[in-house]
Amino acid sequence: MTDHIETGESLDLLLARQPVFNKSQDVVSYLLLYRNDDESAQKTINDHLATSSVILNTYASICQDGQVRSLPCYIKVTDKTLMAESFPELPKESFILEILGHSNITPELVERVKELGQQGYRLALSDYQPNPKFEPLLNLVHILKLDVQSIGLEKMPALVKELRPYHLELLADKVETQEEFRKCHELGFALFQGYFLSKPEPIKGKKLGSSKVLLLQMMVELQSPQATAQSVEQIVINDPLLTYRILRVVNSAAFNFPREIESLSHAISLLGFDQIRKWVSLFLVTDTQEKPEELTRSMLARGRMCEVLAEMLGREQPINNFIAGLFSKLDALLDMEMPDLLQQVPLQNDVKAALLNYEGQLGQILEQVCRYESGEFDSMDLLLDQSFYETAYRHSLNWSQQVMASLSDN
Repeated sequence: MTDHIETGESLDLLLARQPVFNKSQDVVSYLLLYRNDDESAQKTINDHLATSSVILNTYASICQDGQVRSLPCYIKVTDKTLMAESFPELPKESFILEILGHSNITPELVERVKELGQQGYRLALSDYQPNPKFEPLLNLVHILKLDVQSIGLEKMPALVKELRPYHLELLADKVETQEEFRKCHELGFALFQGYFLSKPEPIKGKKLGSSKVLLLQMMVELQSPQATAQSVEQIVINDPLLTYRILRVVNSAAFNFPREIESLSHAISLLGFDQIRKWVSLFLVTDTQEKPEELTRSMLARGRMCEVLAEMLGREQPINNFIAGLFSKLDALLDMEMPDLLQQVPLQNDVKAALLNYEGQLGQILEQVCRYESGEFDSMDLLLDQSFYETAYRHSLNWSQQVMASLSDN
């Protein structure tokens, strides 16, 4: 697991991905997010999709249960793109074409959608509202996306019943809470999209478990000016399993040491406190078995992107950016409100200020990364050229995949 940033092929656009989940909250596909305010942006993304291995190798790639595989990606297509003679030949197993709900549904468009379906493309219709104009498409598309927020949960049961004769795969879009997920699940939705995994379901009076407390004690010690490799080792040695896991990871292919490391104090001496602090953070967030893998995956990627941008900007102690990014979803992981959680977590004040209010330099980068992940590219106050952001994001996806693979071996 190297910190070297591989830039590879350059993409001249801002591109992010949003997961699509099944009923078990496993990721089954991704929606590609990009700045799509004009047709030139649509042409740019289409050109990349048709020619770029980067998108398939990074944006469609996932490590699940220790196995790396490629998932299909939804790509939004405008009317103009659909009807263009130069429509790119895309790998049909890799992309799902998403027709926009505000499309001008002409007989020509309907015929074109039918033709693409016959060619073997998977087709989705987004932003659906009960309206006769959509009727011709309901017999042609495979997936129908229903916006939970704009339609409203109270209207969903009747709408789902109306749609049943079309035998469509229903996707609940903009699912913001676990409660909304459960209700849509009960209604028979097969797919789910939104930020419901990132929201906690607070459990009143919840306290951190003993293994979490031990990891946090290590973090406190690692931040102390008086800390030594031996003093840190004295804390973790109380948990033999944790000691074993750390040594396994350090001895993995991620670190090319010429000989095996046999003690934690030796590992700390070789790696330094920043690397050990990072691994303690990783164990803290990957030790919660009942949460879906995607939450951990997204926490890792966010933390690493914050750290990479801090490095690119020449900020001091980029590791603190990593911790701020990683811990920004700790409330969802542990089902505790962030203010309550931070009372139990011994973090530095600047990290806490970033987590609570996006304050300070740490908060500035954290907010930018959160907006990037959501595809809110126009609301970002770019601190660097946009190509640096895409490079940092892509590197972070690859890095999180490496970490997930390393951790699955332990």
